[in-house]
Amino acid sequence: MTKLRTKHDNRTALLLVAPFVIVYAALFLYPTLQMLAMSLTNGQLILPGEFVGLDNYLKLFRDWRFGNSVRNTAYFVGLTVVPGTLLGLAFAMLVVRLKGLWQAVVLAAFFLPYILPVTTVTTIWSWFAYGPGQLVLPERVLATPAWVLPMAAVITVWWTVGFNVLLFMAGLKNIPAELYEAARLDGAGRWAQFRNITWPLIWPVTALVLTIQLITQIKVFDQVYLLVQGGRVDATMVLVQYIYTLAFQRNQGGYAATVAVALFVLVAVLSVLQFQLLRSRR
Repeated sequence: MTKLRTKHDNRTALLLVAPFVIVYAALFLYPTLQMLAMSLTNGQLILPGEFVGLDNYLKLFRDWRFGNSVRNTAYFVGLTVVPGTLLGLAFAMLVVRLKGLWQAVVLAAFFLPYILPVTTVTTIWSWFAYGPGQLVLPERVLATPAWVLPMAAVITVWWTVGFNVLLFMAGLKNIPAELYEAARLDGAGRWAQFRNITWPLIWPVTALVLTIQLITQIKVFDQVYLLVQGGRVDATMVLVQYIYTLAFQRNQGGYAATVAVALFVLVAVLSVLQFQLLRSRR
């Protein structure tokens, strides 16, 4: 009787899991395998090519545009991940002190940019850079390659910080109020409370936010592409933009797939390393 029930439970579990497995295999595993196979050829975006083995991967080490795009991506990640996380925590600590309607209104104001399309966000900031921003920014800031990535970083932090605020607020609300009351009775000030209570207990959320931000920002494309249309793209090209250029502008599907595989490996390795380091720090 027990064996029959176990078999029935196993069949039921398989039936429930099957739709997810089928969709996952069709939308992720199959395209990934196709991309890996294409990266070993010199094919175009649509037409198949000849098998070239690891030549495309060896070419990466000689490709200065690939190295330049890696450096630009790393620069952008440095400008966005940590600042966006710290600002999210700071704003969350301010918003969580509010009560009732005021908290809802302020939180909505922070989160509103996050639901806007990237084209809308970039257009708003482009208008600002060539309009009122001329009062504080260098002339024709977006026409200067050195300013494009910092400008894209400012846009990205403004656009995504609301999501970080939401995550941090959830973590802050889970910290028992009794801990702060006991700390105040012991004479601890706000800085001591933050250092000894808030920061240690909010660290798991901080690790999560940092990991999400790293994965998201290392795949940046839209903001940079929209800011430099018609400009000198080589000076500001990031990895995903380089993949787009190879695949859709130069029709080098095989080599574009190789760069995509390199990006996939880079994201996976950095995400795992960062998350493990943050967990050990905890």
